[in-house]
Parts: sequence; structure tokens; C-alpha cells
Amino acid sequence: MEPSQAAELSVRDRAVLDIAGRTFTGPGPRERAVRERLGISPTAYFQLLNALLDDPRAVRYAPGTVNRLRRERDRLRDER
Repeated sequence: MEPSQAAELSVRDRAVLDIAGRTFTGPGPRERAVRERLGISPTAYFQLLNALLDDPRAVRYAPGTVNRLRRERDRLRDER
């Protein structure tokens, strides 16, 4: 990834994607990471993350994470 591409996203947006790309053993550690690193509630984190999934800059920054989460989101929508 080129630095200019990453610079397009804010530091907070990149941190949201970084947390989304990590593997956690359950909801507790993820919530703790969100509160400690981002200083926001888990609900706000998921709202930001969902918006980032539709942002082309997010795909350039973390294509594997974004594409995986898009597939998961689409699968959940199809199940409704």
C-alpha cells in the first residue's frame, strides 16, 4: 500500500479498520480495544465500520478486511 492511499483515510478510520481486521476470542476483548484505542462505544465503532465498508478508500487501505466484512454483511442481509 502506498502512503498516499493510506493518508486519504483519517487516523480514526484506519484504526477502526485495523481493529476490524484483528481476531478476537469474543466480544469482550474487541469492546475493550474499541474503548481503549478509539475512545468510543462499541455501537459507534460498528456504525463507523459499516460506513467505511462502502468507502473505496477503505478498500484500498484494507482490502481483505473490507471485502470479508462486505461478504458477511451481504450474507446477513440475504438471510433476512
